[in-house]
Amino acid sequence: MNERTTSPMTETTAPPISTRYDFVLLFDVIQGNPNGDPDAGNQPRIDPETAHGIVSDVALKRKIRNFVALAKPEPGFEIYVKEKAILNKQHERAYLALDMKTAKSEGLESDASDLSAEKKRKKDKPKRDSAENVDKARQWMCRNFFDVRTFGAVMSTGVNCGQVRGPVQIAFASSCDPVLTLEHSITRMAVTTEKEAEDQSGENRTMGRKNTIPYGLYRAHGFISAPLAAQTGFSEEDLELLWRALEQMFEHDRSAARGEMATRGLYIFKHDSQLGNAPAHKLFERIVVNRREGHGLRPPRAFNDYTVTVNDDSLPAGVELIARLA
Repeated sequence: MNERTTSPMTETTAPPISTRYDFVLLFDVIQGNPNGDPDAGNQPRIDPETAHGIVSDVALKRKIRNFVALAKPEPGFEIYVKEKAILNKQHERAYLALDMKTAKSEGLESDASDLSAEKKRKKDKPKRDSAENVDKARQWMCRNFFDVRTFGAVMSTGVNCGQVRGPVQIAFASSCDPVLTLEHSITRMAVTTEKEAEDQSGENRTMGRKNTIPYGLYRAHGFISAPLAAQTGFSEEDLELLWRALEQMFEHDRSAARGEMATRGLYIFKHDSQLGNAPAHKLFERIVVNRREGHGLRPPRAFNDYTVTVNDDSLPAGVELIARLA
């Protein structure tokens, strides 16, 4: 997939990365909810067996996408999965941009009740979904959408743009210690409807609840595959943008529930080969997070309550450790 079909929006023509990367991300939250669980009334996600906090990979990818949309509003760096997006419409753009005049693209301008147009759509469907067209559309999506060539996507609904397995994968983050979920009652000095005001005889108060944890330091592991990057076109420019996003994404994600979140460490293991020079889990073991001595049983309430030890002695041959925000 090294050959690229030109299109009006294509500008990401840099060669893909050629080596593997693995990374450790440390981030924390103070008096906030880093990732609400919709199955539990939006309470912070918790491992019920250990009481350790959890942040899903989807939540982290959402923040990366949001940062890229702010930092790189340029052709070639659009976001496929964005708020209020209609994904099938994005697929149609690929076919129209590549001038693949299929029944589907022509039918966009046809009356749905026109039987002849419907017959034409059915007649041309095999052509529209041909392997050649799907491959061209998939390449166009990779070239123009940062998150498609980074995280991958299933784009076979509606107009078929195929499936992409992304080179960048991030595991669930877990807190280094158990966290305590607090539930706060809150009051709004207003009501929504006149009936609510009448029922309260003019008091006009609305009660609500808010869930937070006092403090949590979270750790996530990530993986970047060079062979998959070659398939999607994930380049060195994309890689640097990803590192920037991991460093700064919480700075642009402030809300009442996430007022104080910050990246505390980004430790990158760079291999000098496509397939890598050491197992990822062995490299991750070199980043050790411990409670500071002398704190006794007091629960952690700040990043300074921890020490991060980086064992960079005798790294495996062909592996380099790059510490950013360490």
